[in-house]
Amino acid sequence: MFHPQWHLFLHRRMSLLSLSLPIPILHSSTQNFTSLRIVNPKNSSTFHFHKKLKLSIRASAVTVHRNFPVSREIVRRIAVSTIVFLSLGSTLFAFSAFASTQIHPRDTCVTQLQEEQESKGTGVEKSENVEDVDEELQAAFEKWKSKTYALTVPLRVVSLSDSFPPVWLKDFMRSQGKRVKLRSEFRQSLQDIFHELCIPLQKGKINAKSALAADVVTLGDTWLSYAIEKRLIEPMDGLEDQDWFENLSEKWKVYLRRSDEGKLDSNGKIWAAPYRWGSIVIAYKKSEFQKRKMAPIEDWADLWRPELAGRISMVDSPREIVGAVLRYMGASYNTMDMSEVAGGREAVQKNLASLVKQVRLFDSCHYLKAFGAGDVWVAVGWSNDVIPAAKRLSNIAVVVPNSGASLWADFWAIPAASRVATDQIGGRVRGPSPVVHQWIEFCLQAERFKGDVVPGASPNALESPIKVSEELTKGRPKLETNLIAGVPPSDILAKCELIEPLPENTLSEYRWLINSVQKPELSLAKSLRNRVVSLAHSFLPKVQSKVA
Repeated sequence: MFHPQWHLFLHRRMSLLSLSLPIPILHSSTQNFTSLRIVNPKNSSTFHFHKKLKLSIRASAVTVHRNFPVSREIVRRIAVSTIVFLSLGSTLFAFSAFASTQIHPRDTCVTQLQEEQESKGTGVEKSENVEDVDEELQAAFEKWKSKTYALTVPLRVVSLSDSFPPVWLKDFMRSQGKRVKLRSEFRQSLQDIFHELCIPLQKGKINAKSALAADVVTLGDTWLSYAIEKRLIEPMDGLEDQDWFENLSEKWKVYLRRSDEGKLDSNGKIWAAPYRWGSIVIAYKKSEFQKRKMAPIEDWADLWRPELAGRISMVDSPREIVGAVLRYMGASYNTMDMSEVAGGREAVQKNLASLVKQVRLFDSCHYLKAFGAGDVWVAVGWSNDVIPAAKRLSNIAVVVPNSGASLWADFWAIPAASRVATDQIGGRVRGPSPVVHQWIEFCLQAERFKGDVVPGASPNALESPIKVSEELTKGRPKLETNLIAGVPPSDILAKCELIEPLPENTLSEYRWLINSVQKPELSLAKSLRNRVVSLAHSFLPKVQSKVA
């Protein structure tokens, strides 16, 4: 016979399991047997232990019989065993729930597929045990995903002043977005840039404002070989993957491949990239020629006319001066042995001496000033200098000699800042910017040269035909010239030559030829100074007389 307290205890344990059915405990006063029966009156197969946990029971009733005499001690042990069993069961359920939370989440797709298969196969509803996502954390995560994190890449460009329009910088920044931090600086001459590249060789330190600390600089073709030989610049790597290099004509690729000494080498490295080019041209004043009924200039031979003696200004470049004589004699600009020229070195020296008598001024900086002032009628110089000046003047004609001329080129080169050790703060001691090739490809686009906005031609126009749109030239003052968009006609262009590096013995012969002839001593600067001095002397006595 159960004690009333045991009856109350079992009733409470059953209520904790949320059993939705009565649990009668039958007891009898007879000592022969005791019977305990649990019956489900609704004949259901499911007991609800918790709102989210389910237990399936296959039997509708469970009966326990004891057919032997039962003492109070035995009944007490049975009750204790029941309590322990129920307590152990609840503990196992709690442990399984805790363990399930420690399992690492599986792939979402695989989990969904397994849940679908299980729901289809067993017909059991899917579990509703899904944790609620913290709304504040989710909002913060969405805000983080919406942010844009861009890598800022520096690019410092040091270029020749007026070698390209400022709009190029704006267009390049627009094409790259905010990821490029562009810094552009200009120098007045190619000599200034080359001088800044040479300074660290003497001091061994990099100035942060120097051209050597830039990622890319403008370099003239005259200094290319020397810059390579002295390791002022470094070769460009990874060109096989660059579109701008693949699009270059074979003529450029042959010219750009150099050895470590700066000489042409078919197996050499690429040390620079051209971004504009032009030719030597001859400009003359049409009004002066028409007044004196002189024939227009068409070729190099016209510079030897007696009526032009003392009326010519020319750039002071040995390669251009001797090269003009060689083209006049039918030889190449890149002649390495003067004995191969008709008449030999003596004939070259004689024609050079006669040309020097014709030229009034050899000066690369002031030859156009003398031409604009009317001191000379003819100017021989580079097209990027002559054409803009001719457009500002009137009655000027510009021609490329029919027998061909030399071709000049300006390049983008990477300074070799990494090889100069320095402890100074600032300056580029790192490698070149990763967007250098993107800058070069941007500058080589043919669209950048439309409308004569650049004093030079696109490298792609060296062998391709040039087409000029009438809309671009409509309403603009026409310059009398045989150039087409700054490029010589195809028949004359085929006779033009890029200035190639010469061996040391040939350069020595060039220096001997220049020193053997006496160039005009009176330069434009000295002439202007003499005029100012003469005016001052004539004006000074008048002032003194008034004071007296």
